[in-house]
Amino acid sequence: MITVSILIHEDVVLSSACGPLDILTRTNQILAAHGKPPRFQVELVSEKTKNILLSDPAQFICHRTLAEVHHSDLIIVPAFKGDPDAVLEKNPALTGWIKAMHAQGAEIASLCVGCFFLAEAGLLDGKPCTSHWKVIEDLRHRYPRIRLQPDTVLTDRDGIYTGGGAFSSLNLVLYLVEKFCGKEIGIQTSKNFSINPDQTSQAHFAVFQGQRRHGDRDILKAQSFIEENYQNEISVEQIAGQSNMSKRNFIRRFKKATRNTPLEYLQRVKIEAAKKALEDGSKSISVLMYDAGYNDMKTFRGIFKRVTGLTPQAYRAKYCSREW
Repeated sequence: MITVSILIHEDVVLSSACGPLDILTRTNQILAAHGKPPRFQVELVSEKTKNILLSDPAQFICHRTLAEVHHSDLIIVPAFKGDPDAVLEKNPALTGWIKAMHAQGAEIASLCVGCFFLAEAGLLDGKPCTSHWKVIEDLRHRYPRIRLQPDTVLTDRDGIYTGGGAFSSLNLVLYLVEKFCGKEIGIQTSKNFSINPDQTSQAHFAVFQGQRRHGDRDILKAQSFIEENYQNEISVEQIAGQSNMSKRNFIRRFKKATRNTPLEYLQRVKIEAAKKALEDGSKSISVLMYDAGYNDMKTFRGIFKRVTGLTPQAYRAKYCSREW
């Protein structure tokens, strides 16, 4: 029997706590239907009180407080709502408890932005991590030792797991079911919840907003030039000229500031424009391709799929309400 502790606090996202609770308890029922013993003993754990009133109109009656938990095999840290600074400052005991329990041998899994607690505890240093696309730049700025993998749905390294953004993080829970119960039970559980266990990328959910938290004014100026002129044929030399830098020095500073080369940044801006046009659905793929600054369909399709994980046609079918 694996003891699973789901960490509860007043800022927790309701679905991020209830989702794994539902999946794990239903897995026990599936095992029972096969004449097998339950695999998971699931408990809700909180810091000071067993009656946790959420910011949503809901509350949890937890099984135990942190002080009462002396052993756990797996700790699940759900996503939270609100500013990370405020949530972390409000809950320092949770960070310390996660770190202490891991030192005692517990495995730790975070869902979506729950990874902030793992990062704060130092458990993600040198390890891969995924999360919601909205917080990737914040995580990169706060915790530079983390190996961020923003397009990945889940990561698994040395008993530390992280899940992607929002409901995609439930793929991590299914992954844990398969890991501890076997592939057959994992498949049955995924069918029960109609979750695709083969999803490996969340890149198509991301909205590129530009990496601007670096403070390099010359590079910020170059980024603005790219975003205002991406439809045109612009060269790296032209972009560098906006900041009166040599091409070599400009590329070095641009990559240091944004973690992209100027060409990679230009491609991301172009693809973001194409994504919005595909979602709108008022233009054909050929037209929106030209509007985004591409002249060759094969090149456009290749770059689009590399960035988003989907072809332009598949992306439009998934996110556009218009019929073609």
